[in-house]
Amino acid sequence: MRKNNKGFTLIELLVVVIILGMLAALIVPKVVGRLDESKIETTKIQMRAIKDALEQYKLDNGVYPTTQQGLKALVEKPTTPPVSTRWRQYLDKLPKDAWDNDFIYMSPGVGHPYELKSAGPDRTEGTEDDISIWQ
Repeated sequence: MRKNNKGFTLIELLVVVIILGMLAALIVPKVVGRLDESKIETTKIQMRAIKDALEQYKLDNGVYPTTQQGLKALVEKPTTPPVSTRWRQYLDKLPKDAWDNDFIYMSPGVGHPYELKSAGPDRTEGTEDDISIWQ
């Protein structure tokens, strides 16, 4: 009398697990790398939008916001000098970079009218993965 076993053997299950592990080892690094690239690209797009708002601010006010006024001057009228008489709201809200950090702004910048950058994936300013609007 023969039993009709319709289950999988342990060896069959191990073969399937090994194949899935090999596929994951090949695919996961590519997907993770693309995620990092997309975060960098998203941050660059946000920085270009801020740059456009800064240029509009300068056209209206004759100067860029000071470091003390910061990027907040694009959302709320500055109260520290120089106070503009032609100010308008340039952004609805200040965006954050793809790692949920505030953008770094200084005016004047070194070799540029201002500095606008993100600390990048490591979230530490001054490291090689920083993203600058001037790059």
